[in-house]
Amino acid sequence: MWLTQPTLAHFVGPIVFVVVVVGGLGSLPGALIASMFIGILQTFAVAVDSSLLDLFRVAGVAVDRSSPFYELYSIKVATAAPIVPYLLLVLMLIVRPRGLLGTRDA
Repeated sequence: MWLTQPTLAHFVGPIVFVVVVVGGLGSLPGALIASMFIGILQTFAVAVDSSLLDLFRVAGVAVDRSSPFYELYSIKVATAAPIVPYLLLVLMLIVRPRGLLGTRDA
C-alpha cells in the first residue's frame, strides 16, 4: 500500500505510462482493461516461486552451475515481477503499437 506523499508520482508514474500505452492512448476502456490485466499478471508473477531451472528439471534438461546463463535461469519469477509490466509494454509495442483499444489516426 502506498501512502500519499509528494514523491508519489515517482513510484506510480511509470506504471501509469505502461497502462496508458498498453490500453491505447485516449481509450478509457482500454486503460481499465490494461490496468486489470497488468495488476493480475504482476500479482501472479509475485505468487509464483519458481524459476527456469525448475522448468528445465521438469522437462528433464540437466543444467548445472557451469552451464552458460545459469544465473539467468536461476532467477525466481517473483524476483523478476517488477519488470513484467515493462516486458508487456515492449511486447505490446511490437505486436499492436496502438494498444488494446486504441484507434488508428489517419
